[in-house]
Amino acid sequence: MQGRTDSRTRLLVLLFVFALGTCALVARLAYWQVVDRERLASEAMAQTTLTLETPSKRGDVFDRTGTIVLATTVQRERLIAAPDQLTPDKRRATVAELTRILGLDDAASIALRDRLTGDAKYLIVRHGIERAEADQIRAAIDAKAAFGLSLEPEPERVYPQLGGGPGSTLAAHLLGFVNRDGTGQYGIEQSYQAALAGEPRVLVTQRDASGQPILDEATVTQDGVPGTDLRLTVDAGLQLRVEQELLAAWVADRAKRASAVVMDPYTGEIYAMATYPSYDANDYKAIAASDPGRFIDPVVSTVYEPGSVFKMNTAAVALEAGTVTRQTRIKDVGTLRLDKGKTKIDDADRKGMGWLSFEDGIAYSRNVVAAKVALGLGKTTRESSAMLYDMWLRLGYGQPTGIDLAGEVGGLVRDPGLTPWREIDLANGAFGQGVAVTPIQLATGYAALMNGGSLVHPHVVKSVGDRDVAVTPSRRVIDSKLSGTLVDMMRHVITEVPFYRARTLVPGYDVGGKTGTAQIWDPAADGGRGAWKHNLFNYSFVGYVGRQTGIPDLVVAIRIEEAKPTILRVGRIEMPVMSFELFRRIATDAIRTPDLLVERPIVPVPLTDR
Repeated sequence: MQGRTDSRTRLLVLLFVFALGTCALVARLAYWQVVDRERLASEAMAQTTLTLETPSKRGDVFDRTGTIVLATTVQRERLIAAPDQLTPDKRRATVAELTRILGLDDAASIALRDRLTGDAKYLIVRHGIERAEADQIRAAIDAKAAFGLSLEPEPERVYPQLGGGPGSTLAAHLLGFVNRDGTGQYGIEQSYQAALAGEPRVLVTQRDASGQPILDEATVTQDGVPGTDLRLTVDAGLQLRVEQELLAAWVADRAKRASAVVMDPYTGEIYAMATYPSYDANDYKAIAASDPGRFIDPVVSTVYEPGSVFKMNTAAVALEAGTVTRQTRIKDVGTLRLDKGKTKIDDADRKGMGWLSFEDGIAYSRNVVAAKVALGLGKTTRESSAMLYDMWLRLGYGQPTGIDLAGEVGGLVRDPGLTPWREIDLANGAFGQGVAVTPIQLATGYAALMNGGSLVHPHVVKSVGDRDVAVTPSRRVIDSKLSGTLVDMMRHVITEVPFYRARTLVPGYDVGGKTGTAQIWDPAADGGRGAWKHNLFNYSFVGYVGRQTGIPDLVVAIRIEEAKPTILRVGRIEMPVMSFELFRRIATDAIRTPDLLVERPIVPVPLTDR
């Protein structure tokens, strides 16, 4: 016979354990409901509360006339799905309807089916649904032919003006684009993001059981502020013609890129600024996937060795110091030995032209003449280097110009006060080697040389809403008489050299400027030791065009990047479209653009030391 298995002691222990557990649970519940009530209620509210931001309408961007829209926003819709609501039959029907309405191929239809398989409550199927497609989708939903779908309004940035070349929109580099998050990328769109975007409308609401917002109970915590329109300094008609000219030169010269800037040298207003190849800002996603480097604006964001266009800076410091006049005779020997014979520089043809006036040496772009003048600026190489470097800084090289575009870089200039220059460094700097600049810096620096001596602040936005943009005042960097002398020298470059004269002058207008042709160093070549790129050169021209002699109306800067010459001989490197020919075409387009130029007082030609 078995003994009893029950025990009074065991029952008492169990009763005590249950009583203790019950007391603990009651105590914990009391703590949650009394002591920790506010924190738990706050967390619960946070889990069911949604904060919704509705972007305000983004401001439009107009050209200088205020009538041509360069960027605007249209209302489109995005297609939303709730895959967790779809049975297999409903999924098949929905995929079939969307395939028909959206014109999907087999691969896209299968991808859509896979995306709609799952338990997601909220899935964006497609952005930018056009009205006709949206109406068909609504009809399919109403007819119970498609399930678990909805449409939401969605603003989309569009750029309505066609660019000057295939697959591009007008002023794409200058404008930039707006991504899906409503954030401006590159150019104006990024630089003026705050003004263009405005402030979003903010709603606070609760979620229902399915996770959807209960909009009937929404509270507005911040009223939206619409974005502000911008009016640019850019002329849309001139911008288009400049882009067309760049396309033609890019094709003819087999160049990597071709860029140009047209600027008012007195105010810093940019009338046109472009690079080709450009891109279609309406299809920025395709560019981002294939060639994102296309978004970078070479005019403000890439540097290069400019070559002989820098000889005008050498002329400026030498004439200012009084070490030469325009008529000072200098012997061009073709090759100049430096640093006790350890280094040398050559003229392009390696042949001396003999005794030349200083202005002829600049006109014929003689490296030896520029180097000799630079070496003679001071009593020592150190003093001469400091004088040339100071002129570069005064003209804005080595620092951003402050143009109101995203991504500007400052260029590269070496301070001889930190690392002393050798004779070869000073000589190279005299004709634009060993220094790296941007095209916008060249345009700004040359503007100071030709406008009476003031460094202007380049800018592309004229007004934000009804308010004109406050432009940074210009500052005097050289004497006005010296500026007049330099304008005369730029004119002398074009009129003295037959090669330039025949292909640069604009009939009926005053023209002057300076060319530059530079080899391109490739640091990765020759096993990382570096070498010059074979038969590829950067071609530059910076000049002016004016309606009155000695009074420039416009400064135009040209860069043709990594172009292949069709004629390549010592001292003669030519392409189908030279940089100064491209200048002539663009200068002609600009000077004849209606209502572009302001009336300037008739001023007598300044006296010079000629």
